[in-house]
Amino acid sequence: MSESGREPLRIGILGAARITERSLVVPARAGGHRLVAVAARDRSRAEAFAETHGVERVLGSYAELLADPEVEVVYNPLANGLHGPWNLAALAAGKHVLSEKPSASNAAEAVEVREAAATSGAVFMEAFHYLFHPVTRRLHELLASGELGELRHVEAMVAIPAPEATDPRWSLPLAGGALMDLGCYGLHALRMLAPWAGGAPRLRSARAGERAGAPGVDEWLDAELEYPGGATGAARCHMAYDRLEMSIRLTGGLGEVTVPNFVLPQTDDRVVIRTGDGERTERLGTRSSYTYQLEAFAARVREGAPLPLGPDDAVTTMRLIDACYEAAGLGPRPRTTAG
Repeated sequence: MSESGREPLRIGILGAARITERSLVVPARAGGHRLVAVAARDRSRAEAFAETHGVERVLGSYAELLADPEVEVVYNPLANGLHGPWNLAALAAGKHVLSEKPSASNAAEAVEVREAAATSGAVFMEAFHYLFHPVTRRLHELLASGELGELRHVEAMVAIPAPEATDPRWSLPLAGGALMDLGCYGLHALRMLAPWAGGAPRLRSARAGERAGAPGVDEWLDAELEYPGGATGAARCHMAYDRLEMSIRLTGGLGEVTVPNFVLPQTDDRVVIRTGDGERTERLGTRSSYTYQLEAFAARVREGAPLPLGPDDAVTTMRLIDACYEAAGLGPRPRTTAG
């Protein structure tokens, strides 16, 4: 049994992505879940991954993994453009799916994923892990308590130094771009403030800069939004920045709160609050947001516990991403036909 006393999840992993150790392997070990199988295009990579991380067996293809009756949950950390096709295939195979964000290349494909989840009856969740950490919960508590007053403005910045030129995040056919990889966090975080802003935000404008040598792929994108209650928002992202920055700042009529790293709060768990009474810093713990996420996902699969994320939320986020691309003159990401 897992640490929670519930039956462990039996997880199959698509690909041998570097992020998987942090995003799934370590949380699975912490929760007592089984890593049943891994498949990658390069079998030697899958074998090395399995040996390093204690995966029970290596399978010859993604399709073979989806056909394995012992695999009940599929984790999809593939390149962005491969999220949609393999999410659809996993759901068609009756598997529960934990997909890295975004769930698809564009909103039309995200709708198909939502429909496939409804047809299968399986659990589908987009891995916006930050939402499960106490740091994000604290932001929402501060708004709900009234300590900051009425929300007036929110600004998120998610930026990293540039990946190598051959990285799939720079590939338009693989649905690459700064907004897809990074900015989706900022847009999602702004969307989650709707209960304290009179409703969901709408896009006012967006502008972007293309990556040299990668037409149609955004190196950076800035989106300006507004809420029905009058507050404004900005979601900025940059995939060739001079440093890593993943901050969010909420400004209200009575004060403001800043989180230096809301995406990976386990690396910096500070919540800095400034009001008329002065400034204070709260620390909410360095336990991994990915561990909180997998616990919530397991509770849903095993016990039907509610989740704050699901296929409807994924479609709404993808529609906002498409709108940003259209407003910036780049257009939604194309679907990937590669299997």
